[in-house]
Formats: sequence, C-alpha cells, structure tokens
Amino acid sequence: MRLKDKVAFVTGGAVGMGRAFAVALAAEGARVVVADIAEEGGRQTAELLRSAGHNTIFVRHDVTDEASWEAALAATKAEFGRLDILVNNAGIAPGASVEDCSLNQWNKVLAVNLTGVFLGCKLSIPLMREAGGGSIINISSIWGIAADQVVVAYCASKAGVRGLTKSAALHCATEKTGIRVNSVHPGFVRTPMVEEGIGSLSPEAAQIYNSRTVDRIPMGRIGEPEDLTGVVLFLASDDSRFMTGAELVVDGGTLCH
Repeated sequence: MRLKDKVAFVTGGAVGMGRAFAVALAAEGARVVVADIAEEGGRQTAELLRSAGHNTIFVRHDVTDEASWEAALAATKAEFGRLDILVNNAGIAPGASVEDCSLNQWNKVLAVNLTGVFLGCKLSIPLMREAGGGSIINISSIWGIAADQVVVAYCASKAGVRGLTKSAALHCATEKTGIRVNSVHPGFVRTPMVEEGIGSLSPEAAQIYNSRTVDRIPMGRIGEPEDLTGVVLFLASDDSRFMTGAELVVDGGTLCH
C-alpha cells in the first residue's frame, strides 16, 4: 500500500496500459480518476476497480482541450480534495512517413500526444502544489529516443514529450514545488493501439515492419501492459523520491541494438 490515501489521475484509462496503470495504482491504495474520451471503456475500467473495492471515478476527458482538463481536474478536487499522481498516458499512433503524413494527421497526433501532455502538466501543477507535492509520469516511447520511418508524427510527438518532461522537471524542482516529473519509454506492448496500427498495414508491409521492430526484441516477446506497471508504481511512490527529469526505458532490450 505504497500509495495509501494518494489520488491518481490516469489519462487514456479505458484500455491497454492506461487500464493496467489504473488497476495497479488502486491496488497500492490510491484513489483513482479514470479519464478517457472513450466513455464505455472508461466506465468499464472504473467499474472493474469498484468491484475490487477501490475508490474511483470516471471522467469523460479530451486531453487536447484545455477546458476539458480544467473540468476533469475540478471534478477530481471535488471528489477527492487533492491530486498527487498524474499519469499522462493517452496517445495515438497512425502510421505515415514524412512524405505521406498529411498536415491534418500531423496536427492530430501532436495535439493528443504532446499538447495533451503539456496541458496535463501545466494544469495539474497548481493542484499538486496545494497537496504539498506529487509525481507526474509522462508516457513517451522508445520512438521518443530512437525512431521508425513509418510513424513520423508519433516519433516527433514522443520526442517532444521527452523534452517537455525535462523542462517541466527543472521548473518544478527549482520552484520548490515538491513535484517530480519523469518519463517512461515503452517498447512494443500488446495494446489496442499497437495491434490496430500493425493490423492496418498490408500483410506484406506488416511482415516488413515486424521484421525490423517486434521480431528484433532481444527478450524474444512483445511486452504486456503489466510489464509497465511496476515502473509507474515506482515513479508514483516515494521509492523514487530523488528522481526527476529521468527517462525509464522498458522495451525488452530493443534500444540495445
């Protein structure tokens, strides 16, 4: 129960890693706000937590919209009175190379993956400061450190999250807010986003993509959402109290190549 009486806010909590994070945070004693634009899945996650005896609420939330952030954080304060942990997890990953990516697609990916994280950091800091500190955990990607040629907007957005995390960490530390900001960089994880992305390719293109990515994971398997929960719990808790601006890679060894 490392997070007893803490309040955690998880974006993209309807499915995949977001759901796994919400479950793990609740199991460690946190009261969890499940936030997602996908209402059905988000409510299912919240009901899953409630059925296990955990204190949780669901809020419909669009990470690209500042007013939606303000409303969701106001609901968090009204229900739980504070905010201690923010997991900026929501993301999308449509495939396109630098030549094929339309401006609309580029703007949409950056709005969700980067602007959404910026808004989460910016607007959660005052609420965390009121609570005496907290932990912001930004979910980036190994493609925020390295890159792949068919997901140009995703790579750019996740690299942006990496830099944003470090700048926000410096701000929070030098302003003595008591807030730590770190990033997590997953490799290939079995989530709807990854499966849909690969599934959208032709069989030939999928085979080529897998041969240079998933098939090259040194540990010999794709990750599962639960492979990331321990890292998030570590960053959410006082176990990482002297860490800020750090990037934790969880990729089965992929970036060793």
